[in-house]
Amino acid sequence: MTKPLSKTSANTSVKLPYSEFKQLLMDPDVPDSEIANYLTARPGESGPFDPNIVPDPSKVDMTPEADFDVESAIRWGNAIARWRRQARFDRRLALGERKPVLVSEGDSWFQFPFLIDDVIDQLDPHFLIWSLDAAGDTSDNMVNRNPEYMQALVRQKANGVGGFLFSAAGNDVIGEDLLGEPVLGRLLKQHSPGKDAAWHIDNAQLATILTTLQEDYAKVVSTIRRDSSFATLPIFIHGYDYAIPGGFPGDTRRPVYARQDEWLGGPMKKKGIVDPGLQRDIIRILIDALYDMLSRVAGKSTSTHVHVVDVRGTLALGEWADEIHGTSSGFGKVATRFRSVINGAI
Repeated sequence: MTKPLSKTSANTSVKLPYSEFKQLLMDPDVPDSEIANYLTARPGESGPFDPNIVPDPSKVDMTPEADFDVESAIRWGNAIARWRRQARFDRRLALGERKPVLVSEGDSWFQFPFLIDDVIDQLDPHFLIWSLDAAGDTSDNMVNRNPEYMQALVRQKANGVGGFLFSAAGNDVIGEDLLGEPVLGRLLKQHSPGKDAAWHIDNAQLATILTTLQEDYAKVVSTIRRDSSFATLPIFIHGYDYAIPGGFPGDTRRPVYARQDEWLGGPMKKKGIVDPGLQRDIIRILIDALYDMLSRVAGKSTSTHVHVVDVRGTLALGEWADEIHGTSSGFGKVATRFRSVINGAI
């Protein structure tokens, strides 16, 4: 493992030279958790599935070269994290490691750069995963605008690829739209006293979103199946856990990249929906509707080989890092459910 050349530390007042910080970044053997000590977030530029992670200028000496590297990269944290994952994948194969090979494409549940050990991080010790994941990625981008998954699957044929992991619905249901506005603003009606959670959901808007998502997921499946060698390749999809809107009395979550109630609690309050119980009931209905859509895509997995990993009810309140992401230990529990389904299918 490469170590900093100086005797500086993330816990001292002496900044780490950028050249040494970059050396850490470019060494795939350095744990992400060690690099995380030198990082911070830009809350104003972060989205719900897209934390904007950058070097912390109070801990890293940000030279003009450093500023150029960060500002010229599209989502710097994503780019570095992806490169590190793929470098580790190649090295593990070269060293003769023999584990099932998977390809993953997804949003921040599959790639939360450095600050949280996400689902793919948790699965990595048990599989060899070629990761295309990027925080903030959308279904439309992954499926229609910039599809990469087929090229990756074909490339991994030589390594005996055994499955495809896909995570793509978050921004469409509990995230932001293309204008950066919370989707909940369109999905919810103005609060009406005495009405239940289901009444407060605009079913026409929800149906429109879910129809588009279903078309995207179906397109992924049909595209993969057009390659005869992938006719029975296991495809794994999921619909997230019951997210907990933030900002209620006693909420202890303090993410560095967002306000407590930025994506769920805040938009609900703007609609006059302030009761935490009602807020959570609404989210449960939305997540259940998402799973219903995924079940339609999957059909009977024994014949379609499309598997829905149901992670509902996995995370307790203390296992949420923010409104929509688990903590590292929380994602560990989610990954356990993934492993069970994956191991039963490949």
